[in-house]
Amino acid sequence: MNERDKLLALRDALRAFAAERDWERFHTPKNLAMALAGEAGEVIEHFQWLSADESANLSEERRAEVALELADVLLYLVRLADVLDIDLSEAAQRKLALNAGRYPADKARGRSDKYDKL
Repeated sequence: MNERDKLLALRDALRAFAAERDWERFHTPKNLAMALAGEAGEVIEHFQWLSADESANLSEERRAEVALELADVLLYLVRLADVLDIDLSEAAQRKLALNAGRYPADKARGRSDKYDKL
């Protein structure tokens, strides 16, 4: 199964999960966006106050906790895209192509500047 098919399968599983619980009425774009932001905040909590080296060398326990928080972010993102009828895979490919134009490798290599400062 390719990555796009996996994403569609995840979307379908989330649709079914919400439908089985009669949660569609709660899954408004506003509510899903807020939940997504909250879960992203929970990811951030795991890295708050760590040095760059510490953040790159998490314990197995912390890494497992971060994995679950990242999964929450992904699940809310996929659900939000579904509710808004956005093909997330296609949107990501468009954004990647846009960024390739904004950040040409010969100008951006080794730099963290925003595209308008290259």
